[in-house]
Amino acid sequence: LRKFSPNAICYNAAVSACEKGGQWQSALALRAEMPLKRVCPDVISYNATASACEKASQWQLAIALIVEMPLGQIFPDVISFNAAVSACGKGSQWQQALALFEEMASTRSWPDVITYNATVSAFEKEGQWLRALEVFAEMPLRKV
Repeated sequence: LRKFSPNAICYNAAVSACEKGGQWQSALALRAEMPLKRVCPDVISYNATASACEKASQWQLAIALIVEMPLGQIFPDVISFNAAVSACGKGSQWQQALALFEEMASTRSWPDVITYNATVSAFEKEGQWLRALEVFAEMPLRKV
């Protein structure tokens, strides 16, 4: 029998399964295991892990993943930011959501309708209605 070694695609599928099953700790563990098994995580690995953290309102971990990505020459995309902004909203961290939203301008990704919705929702949950209206009003100007 030939020994099977999982590749990034296999790991990403497993991390996504953990995300869908609400197993954020397992998703984090699998993502952390990848380099130990000589498998290079990619943006999909990080995004699936960040989404698992988002679903569990683990905003600190979602942000930590965004910070970690460039250390491995992987750059966050709109999906990465959407997961982190949404996690911040679920964790009642509108300031962090705003910081991530604003940070997108310095990266290669641009906010989409999901980013705007997650940011407005983070403001709404914390009674920041004026900020929510400001971001909402920006959408047509950015053609979102």
